[in-house]
Amino acid sequence: MIDIHSHLLPGIDDGSDSLDISLQMARDAVADGVTHALMTPHHMNGRYVNHASDVINLTADFQTELKNANIPLTVFPSQEVRINGDLLSALDEGDILTTDDQGMYILIELPSNDVPSFTADMLFCVQQRGLTPIIVHPERNTQLMKKPDLLYDMVSSGAYTQVTASSYVGIFGKSVRAFSEDIIANGLAHMIASDAHHIPGRKYNMRAAFDKLTKQYGQSMVNEFDNNARALVNGEPLVRWHETPIKKKIFFSAY
Repeated sequence: MIDIHSHLLPGIDDGSDSLDISLQMARDAVADGVTHALMTPHHMNGRYVNHASDVINLTADFQTELKNANIPLTVFPSQEVRINGDLLSALDEGDILTTDDQGMYILIELPSNDVPSFTADMLFCVQQRGLTPIIVHPERNTQLMKKPDLLYDMVSSGAYTQVTASSYVGIFGKSVRAFSEDIIANGLAHMIASDAHHIPGRKYNMRAAFDKLTKQYGQSMVNEFDNNARALVNGEPLVRWHETPIKKKIFFSAY
């Protein structure tokens, strides 16, 4: 199992606080079935700046620590990049990491409670530069809950999305779980990831999420999600499904 979104690198964002915690999170990931993981610290979100070169070096150091601790997890450097007005400049300056060596995919985070007015234009400009945006955890965005057509528009315009395992199994509450289910049911989700942070009571839940996906849609759907995660890391084409707008509007809060 490949986890495309996690915060295991120690002491650089709101994920792990220390190396010991990072190693324990890695053990938890392996116990949950994860063999490979992208290290995706927050970047340019108004609180954290994690430059590409730093993330590359820290990921290499962490891989060494994993090997020394005999933890069978292979890690790769990437970033969770907040959509903002400086994104294109950062791309041009080489300060944005993709999920793959081919430079095809980029993880894009929206604010928790908003979809900025420039979002569509920015995603278009990102695609103009040859990158494909992956919208992370859209199910926890309260504006998308109220206006799910915004998500449909992003996906139908070329973006992909990643739903968080904990959201899908109900850790963030009933409304987030319901919206996660709607996103998947309407063909608007393409991958499931942990978005692992060191938060009490919040486990990896990757296996639980895939078990639920199997019960709802069968093993073939699980295989497609799995293959998409692998393709994201390898810079290969992703699979899409029949995408339809989410009909019902959800007015609950995210938490």
